[in-house]
Amino acid sequence: MSLNAGLTMISESDIEKHRAVAQSMVTRLAVLEADGRGAGAPIAGTGRRFVSTVSTGGMRRSREVELAKTIAAVRPGDPLLSPAQHQLLYRARRGIEIALAVADVFARQTELEQLQARNATAPLSGEAAERFKALLSASAYVAAFTLAAYLGAMLAGEGEPADDTDEPDYLFDTAQDAAKSLVAGLDRAIAGAADDTALIARARAFARVALEGLIGRKARFSGLSSFESAHIRIEQDDFTLNGFDVAPGQKRKPLSMTFKKPTDIVGNHIAKYQALRLAKMLMAYDFERQMNPFVELGGFLFTFIGDGMPGTGKTMLIQMLAGLLDDYCRVAGYPFHYENFGVDQISSYQGKSGQNCKDFVNNVVNPRAIGFGTIDDVDQVAAKRSDDRASAGQHEVTAVLMESFAGASTVVRGNCTFGMFSNYPENVDDALRQRAGARWLVDGPQSRADYVDIFALLVGKNHSIPLGEHALLAGQEIKQAVSTSYGQHALPQEDGLLTIWERYEKAHGKMATLADVGTYLHMIKEVEPRFTGRAIKNITDAIKMRAMDVDLPDEWFATPEVFMHKSYDEKKGMIEELRGPITMEMVLQEINRYADSEFRYADKSDDAAVADIIRRERLRERAVEEIEAMKREGKWG
Repeated sequence: MSLNAGLTMISESDIEKHRAVAQSMVTRLAVLEADGRGAGAPIAGTGRRFVSTVSTGGMRRSREVELAKTIAAVRPGDPLLSPAQHQLLYRARRGIEIALAVADVFARQTELEQLQARNATAPLSGEAAERFKALLSASAYVAAFTLAAYLGAMLAGEGEPADDTDEPDYLFDTAQDAAKSLVAGLDRAIAGAADDTALIARARAFARVALEGLIGRKARFSGLSSFESAHIRIEQDDFTLNGFDVAPGQKRKPLSMTFKKPTDIVGNHIAKYQALRLAKMLMAYDFERQMNPFVELGGFLFTFIGDGMPGTGKTMLIQMLAGLLDDYCRVAGYPFHYENFGVDQISSYQGKSGQNCKDFVNNVVNPRAIGFGTIDDVDQVAAKRSDDRASAGQHEVTAVLMESFAGASTVVRGNCTFGMFSNYPENVDDALRQRAGARWLVDGPQSRADYVDIFALLVGKNHSIPLGEHALLAGQEIKQAVSTSYGQHALPQEDGLLTIWERYEKAHGKMATLADVGTYLHMIKEVEPRFTGRAIKNITDAIKMRAMDVDLPDEWFATPEVFMHKSYDEKKGMIEELRGPITMEMVLQEINRYADSEFRYADKSDDAAVADIIRRERLRERAVEEIEAMKREGKWG
């Protein structure tokens, strides 16, 4: 076992010494279980069970558990185990070995190992005996938690999880007793599985139920505080324990994606620029403090929404941001997790869509990795709460995303960001859309120069056609393009907002104070009721982000020592030195950018509603004409 920057690596030799015990547990063991689990014998012909009037709640009954035989019984006609059967048997044995090895680590890192040695020579008494008993139970809890977490992480399988799985009859006397109780519970959960798919689904469900039960019992144990901050890794299995944090789902797969460079994207200047800055912001995250200086200083972007017409470059922006983060994380040696939540994770099973979405969020917010989560076509994945034609699964996803992005338990550490993307943002629930801290208008190429650039870029070099009078990609120079794009928002872009702006200037003149800004915001609110306090918070966050519009030098990310591996306070100081002041110009641009997006969404929503009404009226007129024709021909009625 070696310690390295807080990470405990357990060697294979420390795991293998528990193999004989683990093998015996999966082969045959005897356990004492609480009586009454069978709920009584069935009464013939009634569909009911006989329940004794004598209480047996305190009684325990011995049971022999042969996990290997239970697993083999799933395919009784075949003497060999299938890959799925072998996977479960091997992972169960391997999990027991690791659980006992982790319990050994816990004993060494606490007083338990010394107390065990003293108790072996002479029985402990008094306060020492109480402390020994408490630490022994805590060690058993740690072993049970490790085994359940290992099974949950290592068992790969498809299909809906079983929902009729019972908790194991936990034993917390010693680490071996705890492992035995989980093996007995696993045996009971998988008994009678119809096939391999059901076998693995039941085992995964058991691991989940066992973990939930353990987490609910954690407060009963003293002495677990030292394990809360433990980082234990089993390299061979790619399995990491981070205290009692449960990272749901399977092991992370290597990121497989076609990355794009910023030079591959033409147009979308503000969105591209903010994506470049966001990638560098995320890399300021401090793993030891589990906090990002940009969260403390202001301007960190936890959620954003990108909207635009089909084909304007939303997918390319995702590929660019993921590629930048992947590159930076490779340089720094940090784990990086990208995940997309899409329509394929909407399930017909009640509650499963919400569970999938919560797993997605938990995977991305894991504080031990840099995370980037996307919800592409969010209008199809998450439904408006008023939409009664949407599926129950879509409504579940809306509720989970709203709670996760700005709920009572939301903690923004600054290690991850979520991007929602849509061609039809007006179809996204208002409350969910307002939880997006920034709005990226993905409008693609706009100017003549943009179209020359994109055509020259995509047509490639396999030709000798002259370029003509054009400075290739000169207009894509990021600082110049962004300055021009921000400058466009000195005045509102949408007609509805421009009317309010002109009405304000006519009545009050040019805006110069915070009171003027407040008056303008109130006038917007009177016209657009959805312009709530959350909208003001999003605007002020965007203003702070502009003030933190510091161009972190590329040299800071070329090698990890220059910036990424420095302490939290050092990184915070380096960033503060680059920070600029908030200006009125900046304030007005950000108000107009945000309010423009709200008016754009409202206009699109109204246009869609008007188009729907016109279509219905045309159909009604056509129906009336056809009915009259049928009446004239005597075919009606």
